[in-house]
Amino acid sequence: MALAIFDLDNTLLGGDSDHAFGDFLISQSLVDPVEHKARNDAFYQQYKNGGLDMIAYTEFAIAAVRGMSRQERDALHQRFMQAFVEPMMLPAAEALLRRHRDQGDYCLIMTATNRFVTEPIAARLGVDALIATDLEMEGDVYTGHVLGTPNFQEGKVHNLKRWLEQWNARETNPLSLEGSIFYSDSFNDLPLMEQAGRAIAVDPDDTLRGIAQTRGWDIISLR
Repeated sequence: MALAIFDLDNTLLGGDSDHAFGDFLISQSLVDPVEHKARNDAFYQQYKNGGLDMIAYTEFAIAAVRGMSRQERDALHQRFMQAFVEPMMLPAAEALLRRHRDQGDYCLIMTATNRFVTEPIAARLGVDALIATDLEMEGDVYTGHVLGTPNFQEGKVHNLKRWLEQWNARETNPLSLEGSIFYSDSFNDLPLMEQAGRAIAVDPDDTLRGIAQTRGWDIISLR
């Protein structure tokens, strides 16, 4: 069993679920439309430039659901899935996941986007596990703060290694980073791409495309 790792936004999805969630909150009149759009777009530009403060962005992105009950959050996310996420689904990405499952691979999504936004998406895609930026909870509600190390840039390597240690301590089928394959669109994922057994650039940004060409990594499109 090999470990197949997938970035989510702009890799398995034809868009960015984190940024789209901000647009969704505006559409639901849950945030100030002008201020929220300006800040959401500014954070997204920081991400594309490689200088995103992931804690600040996650706390901004999740502020509107802070204190909501599980029932309220589930209803909100169902509307988000229908209106924003389903249009981002890529048939070629779902086919890629099926091929890995048919080969007996373990399919894992590694995403910087927070768990509230991404957990139902991962379930919809039918992957085996999700590692995302985790959120602090008190009881059954979100506090609005990040829990642990944000799953971004070097944080993906840190969190994946910790996850692998836990997996290999309890499971009889070992998984390894050295034997893995990692699909991503973004140069922000270079720390993990450099440690994976095989890196594949998916509809990459210009920076990652150049690096992939220089290093001889495969470049594919799921669009």
